[in-house]
Amino acid sequence: MKAGSNLLNAVSAVALSASLVVTGGSVATLVSATAAEAAVIRSIQVRGAERVSAETVKANVTIVPGKNFTNADIDASVRRLFSTGYFSDVRIAVSGSTLVVTVNENQLINQVVFNGNRKIKDDKLRGVVRSQSLGPYSETTIEADIQAIRDAYAAIGRSDATVTTQVHPLGNGRVNLAFVVNEGDRTKIGNINFVGNQAYSNSRLESVIITKESGIFSWLTRKDVYSEDKLRADEEALRQFYFNHGYADFRVLSSEAVLDESTNEYTITFTVDEGQRYNFGEVNVESTVEGVDPEELRGLIESRPGKVYRARDVQETMSEISSRVAAKGYPFARVTPRGNRDLGNGTIAVDYLVDQGERAYVERIEIRGNTRTRDYVIRREFDIGEGDAFNQEMISRAKRRLEALGFFSTVNVSTAPGSSADRVVIIVDVQDQSTGSFGIGAGYETGNDGGFKFEASIEEKNFLGRGQYIRVAAGAGSNSRDYSLSFTEPYFLGYRLAAGFDVFSRENDSEDFYSVDTRGFTLRVTAPITEELSTTLRYNFTDFRYKSSNLAKLSSPYQDVVNGSPWVRSSVSHSINYDSTDDRITPREGILANITHEFAGLGGDSDFYKITGKARYYQTLMDDADLIGSLTVGGGHVMATSGRLKVYDQFTLSANDLRGFESGGIGPRATSTGDALGGTTYFTASAEVTFPLPFVGRDSGFRGAFFADAGTLYGNDVRTVAADAVRGTDMSWRASVGASVIWASPFGPLRFDYAFPVKKESFDETQRFKFGISSQF
Repeated sequence: MKAGSNLLNAVSAVALSASLVVTGGSVATLVSATAAEAAVIRSIQVRGAERVSAETVKANVTIVPGKNFTNADIDASVRRLFSTGYFSDVRIAVSGSTLVVTVNENQLINQVVFNGNRKIKDDKLRGVVRSQSLGPYSETTIEADIQAIRDAYAAIGRSDATVTTQVHPLGNGRVNLAFVVNEGDRTKIGNINFVGNQAYSNSRLESVIITKESGIFSWLTRKDVYSEDKLRADEEALRQFYFNHGYADFRVLSSEAVLDESTNEYTITFTVDEGQRYNFGEVNVESTVEGVDPEELRGLIESRPGKVYRARDVQETMSEISSRVAAKGYPFARVTPRGNRDLGNGTIAVDYLVDQGERAYVERIEIRGNTRTRDYVIRREFDIGEGDAFNQEMISRAKRRLEALGFFSTVNVSTAPGSSADRVVIIVDVQDQSTGSFGIGAGYETGNDGGFKFEASIEEKNFLGRGQYIRVAAGAGSNSRDYSLSFTEPYFLGYRLAAGFDVFSRENDSEDFYSVDTRGFTLRVTAPITEELSTTLRYNFTDFRYKSSNLAKLSSPYQDVVNGSPWVRSSVSHSINYDSTDDRITPREGILANITHEFAGLGGDSDFYKITGKARYYQTLMDDADLIGSLTVGGGHVMATSGRLKVYDQFTLSANDLRGFESGGIGPRATSTGDALGGTTYFTASAEVTFPLPFVGRDSGFRGAFFADAGTLYGNDVRTVAADAVRGTDMSWRASVGASVIWASPFGPLRFDYAFPVKKESFDETQRFKFGISSQF
């Protein structure tokens, strides 16, 4: 009797009348809410469910029999049931000791189809919409799907696309759903204008921003697609450009895009205030952290007094100081630059203050916007993870790494408060861009065995969204065939080690009295030392097969290798690489350098030690004219560690090392046959100036160049007989001058060179025309 009285009191407390009325997918009103603070029910009854099981409904109800519940629990249950998408109406009421859940089911979608879409295929649209076959039919979801399809079309420049739906009932609560797309015309960007710029011309600023005016290749590059996100990214690109050229007060006053509906073209206008140009003034380091000596940190300063003010120098200095202090055991230390402007002298004095920041930890890293690149590819660029001490400089460094990958058109890293005061959420917003390219090349060699050579390659820098690099190339000429495959995994075994391999096969019949087939592979691993410095270890294996139909006419070094074919070279090599350039595609400042030493003798037929090096320095000569100069020097020497060198172990210079000459076209040769023997030592030098082509829009990606090359290849350590003399062993320099057209094409960087030898030997083989893939190094 007592138990029954308690139950009656509990039920009476609810007043038997709490209910929610829901219509059209949203909570309309609370019809009556006379429930007390808490109540208890014994069971849950489901009404109206036919296709959806009662157990599924109960699983989405947060109220548990035998436990107290309130109106807040009823509200949460209703919202949870609606979130499944299976119901158009939901009512929850209490009847006695039973919770009654009454539902009206949505229809089920039998099939989702797309009509009218030609520019975006069905499979891509299916990945955009949430409505799926055998899923619930929901008006709310469909409205969101319509907007998602429109957004997809806006991303390819068709912002006026319209989407409607058609529903075909099939009976038994099932329907077919069709999205009908009117793709409309493609919107273009007719003009990009700048207002307020004095230091730099419109064309120079157009080369800085991501958005480009429409051109003949815009359908491939998609850089003429307008979006608010790209406009914001362009504003940031302009700010960074000016901040890195001394204009610390630069502001974007406004940016607007106006659509001319008659031409379906946007006109984009940036209004800017450049401000004054500054140099660095006095630079100091201060510290309030006990145990951190400012004097030890001065050597890390990149911002030197008298230099043009660059925000990049300030950022790099902050990063270096932060890393050094964190390594000394102060993970929460904060580095803050304080600038003091002297308007009269046009200088900014900078003090770097190291103090103890607030203790905060990373709660999670949230990644958004990546439709192709896997999450882990983005996460691994962060040196911190969930639970680590929050460090703003490490976040900035990760942002720079993500931008340097070349996988994304925009990268934005922000923070949000976490679940408590000492927790921070890192939010990474990215937008994937095309990372594949198709390269083509051609060249023409003069001489008796001359002719055209062609090559083609397919390259993908973000293979399957995993950040892996793969390249397949093939080439052919009148007397040669080349094939190669390269693959790189940038994070081998989860470490920042770029491991990969190269496989190649070359067949060369260009010589008069012999041919050679070369096959081999390289295994390599690269480890970073600093952000600009890295080291590479390689194992190299090459199999040489020389053939001749007239052995008697061969020079003696080639008679040896033909008689002993096949020959094997097995070696290990080690390289130190340095890269401080500001851009991977068109460097304007910085240095590319490499030094490699190689030891052969791990089995095989070769025994030598070889050292090579190359460095290229870039400097902007005229900023507004975008005139870029570069100087390149290189050299190498090889010596036998046992016996004499083999003819295939000596150096040969390629057509890229010394333009105007054929690959293997200079250096020691046998006088009897003219066979190229290679040399033991070489030096090369080059000076080049590149510039935007006149009368061609800078957005087209075309640049011109003038260059002068010089080089020498000399010395010989292969065995010859007395009757087979060798010429060209002295240090005789060759030189050439020429002009180039460089195109940053949608297929990859291409280059056409015309070089005229101005100093050469009578036995050299020349190649004036060359067309192929552009290489910076």
